[in-house]
Amino acid sequence: MTNIILPELGEGIAKATVACWHAKPGDRVKAGDEVVEVVTDKATFNVESPASGKLVSIAVAEGKDGAVGGVLGTIE
Repeated sequence: MTNIILPELGEGIAKATVACWHAKPGDRVKAGDEVVEVVTDKATFNVESPASGKLVSIAVAEGKDGAVGGVLGTIE
């Protein structure tokens, strides 16, 4: 299992809101695919899949906040 982690987005940014998942549980993804879009009060970012496999779970739903360094989802 590989976790999709919300990366460091900039100095002083501790969280971001998930705007849109580009994959749903059960979808196959490739390493480097943009799988989730997150927004802060300053910008919009796309988070890439760290590995190839199947998205098995989403930990932070659309419209919810995730913490920098926290798990957004899991790939098997």
